[in-house]
Amino acid sequence: MRSAGKGLTAILSIITLGAALSLAPAFAGDDGNGRNVTENEIVRALAPQKKPLTRGLSIAPQADPAPNPAETKLIQSVRGRATRSLSSTEREEIATAAKDKPNIDLEITFDYNSADISAKSLPSVQALGRALTSPDLKGSTFVVAGHTDAAGGESYNQELSERRADSIKRYLVEKYSIAATDLVTVGYGKSKLKDPTQPMAEVNRRVQVVNMENKTTASK
Repeated sequence: MRSAGKGLTAILSIITLGAALSLAPAFAGDDGNGRNVTENEIVRALAPQKKPLTRGLSIAPQADPAPNPAETKLIQSVRGRATRSLSSTEREEIATAAKDKPNIDLEITFDYNSADISAKSLPSVQALGRALTSPDLKGSTFVVAGHTDAAGGESYNQELSERRADSIKRYLVEKYSIAATDLVTVGYGKSKLKDPTQPMAEVNRRVQVVNMENKTTASK
């Protein structure tokens, strides 16, 4: 009976461990099994959230909130600008404006000390290109933010992060004919590490994409 009890305890422990692991978040771009993020996953993450209808006498859909004038002015002022032309103040203003917008932190990694997209991340970049040209997202203005790990100095990492954002933008424009003015590129160097506990980790060398949601800024 004692051995049977030990066996049951071991089985329950394995089940509990498996349940805990199944709840652990996976990085977008790699689910831990080498699977790249899909186009549909990117669309779901970046699509503006629809406001649910409330019960009542009227069944008319609720109007979307009016665009924030300050955010609209900011995005209009940086659309079409060269990445390295943005001031530190503008970079932080973009980060603040993008904070509550639909976003996805794709693990688009780069070769060490380089702006070359790593081979393992290319499928995720291609999925991003297909997603941004989908009917749900096409025409919006997107922030493409480049990040580095903590190796090297501030100025070097700032320049490298800008080159990485530019690299993604160039690929999307050339391969998917996305309007260059619909992609606002910004670099943050090593100032916004994804994993501060491991400042040299590969996950810090990434690109985040944010849907600014205001299609009026994308009108041609």
